[in-house]
Amino acid sequence: MTALTVNDQPINYRMDPATPLLWALRDASNLTGTKYGCGTGDCGACTVEIDGRAVRSCTVTLAQVEGSFVTTIEALSRDRSHPVQQAWVAEQVPQCGYCQPGMIMAVSVLLKTNNRPSDADIDAAITNICRCGTYTRIRRAIHRAAAAVRGEEVIVAAPPPGIDPHDAARRVPALTPPPAR
Repeated sequence: MTALTVNDQPINYRMDPATPLLWALRDASNLTGTKYGCGTGDCGACTVEIDGRAVRSCTVTLAQVEGSFVTTIEALSRDRSHPVQQAWVAEQVPQCGYCQPGMIMAVSVLLKTNNRPSDADIDAAITNICRCGTYTRIRRAIHRAAAAVRGEEVIVAAPPPGIDPHDAARRVPALTPPPAR
């Protein structure tokens, strides 16, 4: 059994310790915001925060993260109020959206340690791939989020979802059982 803390909750995974963290998060914890992209750590779709570092979760095993603190996109902010999420919407970054959770997690880690990143800092820290090619908007969003983190700007672009994530599955018609007859 591998013990770690995921999104502030202690978890004991009863899985092979050689299992990539990505699959433990997605399959055992149902945290599907962390995406599988390449399986080799090249694309960054699976980026999560582990003990304050942006890490490609497909490249680390449960054994390697034993005792660690892991944060996924689901715990960044429940109401979309995180400055990176707000900047992402304000700058209209998403297209297909697949890379967004990993990219947002990498940026949030960068801004924790450097709230005034230069373009060179961004290039060095954010190596995630966006297959839609929204890099110009991504860079603008990072600078805007940094300004919000520094308290120089207030961004209100993404309203709260209006539903608690725990209740979301119950409100999806395809997941709601038909009424009894």
